[in-house]
Amino acid sequence: MGCGDCARGADGAFTLYEDEGDSYRYEQGAYTVIPFHWNEAAKTLTIGDRVGSFPGVVKDREFRIVLVGPGHGVGEAISSQSDAVVTYTGESKKVSFASK
Repeated sequence: MGCGDCARGADGAFTLYEDEGDSYRYEQGAYTVIPFHWNEAAKTLTIGDRVGSFPGVVKDREFRIVLVGPGHGVGEAISSQSDAVVTYTGESKKVSFASK
């Protein structure tokens, strides 16, 4: 997944939306959202609490964070070098990139 509105150089945010993908149960609230927020001044990415649920939701996942820059995380090839790997269980996590 990418975040076109989360480019470095400015604050940014987006929401990851997921549902079952094969039903209309999302109309009755069977979906989840996970908010992401990049704070440019602090160089932190906050992955917020997961809100919602649906049958089959992936409870634990790994996010591989790539900070896009010249020669890193750009082009057609997927970057094989993550700047951070975050184990996410549905609870808010803050990742600092102050040294990057």
